[in-house]
Amino acid sequence: MKREYMIQGTLTAVGAYLSSRLGILFPVLCLLLGMMVLDYVSGMLASKKEALDHPGDTSYGWSSKKGAKGIIKKLGYMCAIAVAMVVDYVIMMVAVKFGWQVPIKVFFGLAVTVWYLLNELLSIIENVGRMGADVPIWLQNYIAVLRDKIDTDHTVSDGK
Repeated sequence: MKREYMIQGTLTAVGAYLSSRLGILFPVLCLLLGMMVLDYVSGMLASKKEALDHPGDTSYGWSSKKGAKGIIKKLGYMCAIAVAMVVDYVIMMVAVKFGWQVPIKVFFGLAVTVWYLLNELLSIIENVGRMGADVPIWLQNYIAVLRDKIDTDHTVSDGK
């Protein structure tokens, strides 16, 4: 059997398994990962464009320090999503032990993932603007409103 078929078969099997275990969270996580890559690339391109616009000014342009910080931040996103998924799992296990019916299995994981996805989309829009492209302000505002809606709908009360 060709090596390419083995790789494709393995990736398909892993994707099918993850999809069956994570449900709706799987495609949203895939979207987030794709947008993380696009955000990183668009950020590098925007930095390059700014460096071309400001030759000789070292405060503009791409730097490995900025790039490393961006990657670390994105890894932090994944850690926060993992914690939210563990919270979902614990809630499900406790619900099963008590015989409670829980209508949704991935509430916190999905909410956190969607919030980070919206953050990535806003960052991409900002990067596109830094590259000099016209960005419809309504698009940026719409994404920001969606992200803020998640924030305000899921804030923890401090009891006051």
